[in-house]
Amino acid sequence: MKKTVLFFALLSSCALFSAPNAKSLSYINQWKQTALEQQKHYGIPASITMAQGLLESGAGQSELAINANNHFGIKCTSDWLGGSYYYDDDHKGECFRVYNNAEESFKDHSLFLRRDRYAALFELDIADYRRWANGLKACGYATDPSYATKLIAIIEDYSLDTLVGLAASMPVEPVATSVTTTAATTAVTAASTTKAKDKKKDTSMGEEWVEARTAKLERKAFYSVHPKERVNHTPYIFAREGDSYATIAYSLNMKERKLREYNDALGHILKPGDRVFTTAKPRYVRGIKSVMWVHPGESLWSISQREGVQLKTIYKLNEIDPSVKVFKTRQKVYLAKPKK
Repeated sequence: MKKTVLFFALLSSCALFSAPNAKSLSYINQWKQTALEQQKHYGIPASITMAQGLLESGAGQSELAINANNHFGIKCTSDWLGGSYYYDDDHKGECFRVYNNAEESFKDHSLFLRRDRYAALFELDIADYRRWANGLKACGYATDPSYATKLIAIIEDYSLDTLVGLAASMPVEPVATSVTTTAATTAVTAASTTKAKDKKKDTSMGEEWVEARTAKLERKAFYSVHPKERVNHTPYIFAREGDSYATIAYSLNMKERKLREYNDALGHILKPGDRVFTTAKPRYVRGIKSVMWVHPGESLWSISQREGVQLKTIYKLNEIDPSVKVFKTRQKVYLAKPKK
């Protein structure tokens, strides 16, 4: 009976990619623009991105894609600070990354392939999807011995190799995944026009100059919809719907881990309305507010964010055990060293 079930499961899997079908075509139509953007900004062939997305996510229908927004089967690593989803793959109960949305999965896939392990791939011709597919297998992206063959078949069945040329003709503009409002779009467009004019004036500065300009434009677009505020002389913004520490860090051209450290947020899932400090919080409150009263149910992290003080300071000044996360009684809390 088990053999029969396995046979039909394999048959269904083959049917998904043996010939063009509605689900796969719909998936390509939905995500091809994202794949093109990833090629433009990270050098990953759009054909490879789309083929891997189709294969790894079953055209968006896999358990990981549906429950974890994970379209590329990327597992947790020691530096992963996001959510986790446990799923039986090569071994029982393996840890896979969880994303807030599918766009994050596409971007993380590009960043994942930018690791040293896959450096050899970027010496290949971006249009040579066959060598890229075989290179992914050789670098250990998947354990399936026929992984490269499957990717090549998908690319050829759906003519995905044509995407590479489309990406090459796209204008160079920053990807603002966390900025989706009309104001942000206007800011990016205006800034891009200025950048093009400036580049015409002086093209002798090289790629580093262009990258620096792009990062500046990205920040400008980001702050157009995330106005800066200040508390304790430290700048912060409010998280909006769809934001994550990863997308904010990308827009500000910094590492996600550094942004999380600024906000005492290692392991914390960002929610709309949360304050996000863009520089390190001071150790103590600057000014006359050195002490405050807190109420039952208030968390130490929320006080740290509200007052703009490093979390470790609150623990240390008030001799609170690190295991305590929430206050259970009304009590006085020091935010600076008390005067003797």
